[in-house]
Amino acid sequence: MNDLASAVGNAVASVDDPEYPGISIADLGLVCDVRVDNAGSVEVDLVPTFVGCPALELIRTDVSRAVGAVAGVGKVDVRFVDRPVWTPERITSAGRAALAREFTVSVPSPGRISGRCPRCGADTEELSAFGPSPCRAIHRCPTCGEPVEVVRR
Repeated sequence: MNDLASAVGNAVASVDDPEYPGISIADLGLVCDVRVDNAGSVEVDLVPTFVGCPALELIRTDVSRAVGAVAGVGKVDVRFVDRPVWTPERITSAGRAALAREFTVSVPSPGRISGRCPRCGADTEELSAFGPSPCRAIHRCPTCGEPVEVVRR
């Protein structure tokens, strides 16, 4: 990877998700592909967590701004793609840990709907399939009573 491509990749990875300040879109698994040509044109493909996410334009703007600030970058094109489909498995272990620690959000293991309580580790119970956003459900920990948002599949 050349220096420009590396700098662009770092710029994309530095963009936080607007809903989770301090957690990057890379750790949340939104970054699908980053292409840089010899003329400094950049294309960034992102996978939305769901099609109707109200933060998509803000994310596009933040990525364009971060990449456009890299020396040697000319044109920046940020696109949302529908393949591959985003799943919680795309969230990195660092992203999972930060979601639990900072936001009391649990990411279920593959094949599971319920998450584990970020406070005590017990399995959670679903209270509502609908949470504060379409990509999260509301659960409760039966052991410690903690309300827990769980990333939906």
